[in-house]
Amino acid sequence: MSVTRRLLMAVVGLLSLLVYLAAAYVGYMLLLPVWDSRPSPLMATLVIIGTAIALGVLNYWAATAQLKRSLDAVELSRARVPEVYRRLDTLVDQMDVETPTLLLAELPVPNAFAIGGGAGAIVVDRQLFRLLSVSEFEALLAHELAHLETRDALVQTVAYSLVQTFIGLVGLVVFPIVVLTGGIARSLALLRGDPSSWSRSWLGRAQRYALQVVAGLGFAVTLLILGYSRRRELAADDRAIEITENPLGLARALAKIEQASKPDPGLLRQLYVHNEADSDLSRLLSTHPPMDERIQRLQERAQHGSSARVSKSSGSRR
Repeated sequence: MSVTRRLLMAVVGLLSLLVYLAAAYVGYMLLLPVWDSRPSPLMATLVIIGTAIALGVLNYWAATAQLKRSLDAVELSRARVPEVYRRLDTLVDQMDVETPTLLLAELPVPNAFAIGGGAGAIVVDRQLFRLLSVSEFEALLAHELAHLETRDALVQTVAYSLVQTFIGLVGLVVFPIVVLTGGIARSLALLRGDPSSWSRSWLGRAQRYALQVVAGLGFAVTLLILGYSRRRELAADDRAIEITENPLGLARALAKIEQASKPDPGLLRQLYVHNEADSDLSRLLSTHPPMDERIQRLQERAQHGSSARVSKSSGSRR
């Protein structure tokens, strides 16, 4: 490296170092009045949490309204499906929920899901009336009513809003430090005449670790929310079979929906590649537990219930 080029890099490095230090000083002076007039930690926490919850609720209702518009669904009248409404009314009487609106839609795959809270609505795909028996359809309705009963969608949306707010605050605190440490590291590397060495310096490593911590924190909290969502699905299954006392009905409904949602590869079945690692990762990042695990769990509950009834009957005969 020529002396002229090295001198030029040193000048550029010095100037950039001065710019970063000046920016840090100006930022400090601007934040000083804000820090002096800061509210109490309790008040600040309440304001932040309250704002995050309000934004989460608004986002939930806006997303629900947009979803309803995009579905192009029609309301199912009682006159059209009286038996479904009769069973729905029976389920509602046993649960802490108002009678929801039943919406009929044409979804990409056979499915049903609850939207809104309180009375809310249950969206069902047209194909479900062909696929499911009346008892299976009732068990599926009970599952969706369980979601409405505990307002799962609203709770998860608000929780996600709180997480976004928390990660945003962490990022707001870390970002200036990351920019400053990275800028100083690059400036010092230029002063040394080795621009690429900045990432190997302790300042460069500190910047990298700070970014990794923020990213890892966001990923970890996202996994917690997804795990909570999967637990709520299992809880809705449990609530449904508690009300209907028909775990096999729900298991059969889920199995039929799963089967109808998968394309049949026919003779090409053996040519498909299955990656177990990808499967594990997709399950970890899914909002729902694997369907086969849910079905097996319901079948085990049915067997356990049958065994308990047999034992009780045998005991009474003795």
